[in-house]
Amino acid sequence: MRDTLFLLPPGFEDNNRREYCPECAEMWGLLSYFPAIKESLTIHYQPIEKPRAQMAALLGDKNQNCPTLVLHEDSPEFEDCGIMQMRGQRFINNARDIGRYYAARFGTPFPRGS
Repeated sequence: MRDTLFLLPPGFEDNNRREYCPECAEMWGLLSYFPAIKESLTIHYQPIEKPRAQMAALLGDKNQNCPTLVLHEDSPEFEDCGIMQMRGQRFINNARDIGRYYAARFGTPFPRGS
């Protein structure tokens, strides 16, 4: 039973320069703080360009934000974690809500300001 985390790669070309996604970097920081969470995931890098076919197939064209955590069908739900549902998939589409979900599920600290 693995959840799936969709991230942009650590560096990509956009706006005629190399860039990174601050929210995806926040996820990598969290995963480096708590490696057990990383071991519970399947991580898929997505292109900067849309449509992101893999995400669109699961969640529809309007749900292609990175980071997005798609919960396995057996993963628990917790309140105040921003869980949404589309096409029978439960997902969380921003770093702070994913951080709150991990705090509830794995007992990690909550993101500041949450």
